[in-house]
Amino acid sequence: MTSSFRTGAREGFAAFLPLSVGLVPWALVMGMAMISTGFSPLQAMGMNVIVFAGTAQLGTLPLIAAEAPIWLIIMTALALNLRFVIFSAAIAPGFRGTRLAERWLAGHLLTDGVFAVCLDKMLHNDDPRWRLGYFLAPAAWSWLLWQVFALIGILAAAYIPRQWSLEFMANIALIVLLVPMARVRPMLIAAIIGGTSATLLRNLPLRLGVIVGICAGIAAGFAAENIEHRNKQP
Repeated sequence: MTSSFRTGAREGFAAFLPLSVGLVPWALVMGMAMISTGFSPLQAMGMNVIVFAGTAQLGTLPLIAAEAPIWLIIMTALALNLRFVIFSAAIAPGFRGTRLAERWLAGHLLTDGVFAVCLDKMLHNDDPRWRLGYFLAPAAWSWLLWQVFALIGILAAAYIPRQWSLEFMANIALIVLLVPMARVRPMLIAAIIGGTSATLLRNLPLRLGVIVGICAGIAAGFAAENIEHRNKQP
């Protein structure tokens, strides 16, 4: 571990620490929601460690509870995580000069918050070890917080009556996450169209209304952005 790696790690951790507080309630809800869906504590922690993608976990829990086909669960998870394709392409230049294993590890640990904090500085620093430390410290801290508080949520769920229907908390957590992101018109239109479509089509078999809602939201968002772009052109 070089001195530049340690320096980058200290700076990355300090930049991400205030933002990381927001992970705590979400991880607690995630742990309780998994138990409420029917997972055993071991299964819940296994999913949490392997998947490590809160939105995909929360989005697929209702499908798992409804015993939907595995292909539908995978498609839903992929659709909910499409944004990481864009995130990865944007932050990839920040990993130039690092080993393949380190890039794989970084890919597994990438989250929305870490991406937002690290992107700009990683693209404007020439030291690959500093950049790696700047990314890995907040990413590892994010992973640790997520696992610890999800475990607390899993253990706490055993003491909460099942009739409280905690699985609904997953939907609330998603809404709390998504609403602040709809700050520009295309995002707002995508959210309204996607949410409305999924609600109106909620009675489709195999919960296909979720997939249709995602596709409709993406299409509406792209259309709104293109229209907005054309209107801005002289």
